[in-house]
Amino acid sequence: MNDTDARIAFIGGGNMASAIIGGLVRQGLPPAQVAVVEPFAEARTRLKQQFGVDAQDQAGPALADADLVVWAVKPQTFKEAAAQARPHVQQALHLSVAAGIRSDSIARWLGTERIVRSMPNTPALVGKGMTALYARSAATEADRQRVEQVIATTGESLWVEQEKHLDAVTALSGSGPAYVFYFLEAMTQAGAEMGLAPEQARRLAIATFAGASELARASPDPLHVLRERVTSKGGTTYAALTSLESDSVKAAFIRALHAAARRADELGDEFGR
Repeated sequence: MNDTDARIAFIGGGNMASAIIGGLVRQGLPPAQVAVVEPFAEARTRLKQQFGVDAQDQAGPALADADLVVWAVKPQTFKEAAAQARPHVQQALHLSVAAGIRSDSIARWLGTERIVRSMPNTPALVGKGMTALYARSAATEADRQRVEQVIATTGESLWVEQEKHLDAVTALSGSGPAYVFYFLEAMTQAGAEMGLAPEQARRLAIATFAGASELARASPDPLHVLRERVTSKGGTTYAALTSLESDSVKAAFIRALHAAARRADELGDEFGR
């Protein structure tokens, strides 16, 4: 971040918080300017050892110095954590990375409208994340820029103008790494069944996904055109895709993403009261 005087507090010190903290520290934010509230002693010790940041077991007056508070808690614990922190953080900008919890609920729990809600994903852990962002109207352009600077330490970001679109983002990119790993598992298993060593199959599958994704990123052509270029009628790829179509894999996969989006919406109803 360019703002080296920034003080940032994290409520929750799990994987996503660690990804952001690591990115900030690597880009020059002094660890002394990062505070973490994390109830589990083992996680506090890890954060101290890995990044040199201070971690406390509960929210307290020290949070009042924070310019930005990042909410990296599970949806079911957000309300309780907010009640504990609220007296100390009402002057800060708030960034939520919690799935499902709507900004209306966050604003009500914290007593502030300066809120940006986000949906990151786990490739943030290696600086290859994709994060969608939604800002409430009280968040200024400077607030948006600050959030962008923070998220840039973990990968890419994009803004959505309607909060409901974050449910679709959750289904697509938030949960998306698990779908990729699911297909990688299947490709690795098939390779091993056809006689390759498991590690060979794993390496081939991962490199193929990474390479195809990079080709799609670099090419101006539609995805179906890229697919067709690999698919000669009567060839090996044609045989595989014909099998997938006969099993309705694409339709089933699309239904699965809709199921994930519905669950994201349900989380807001379930834990946002």
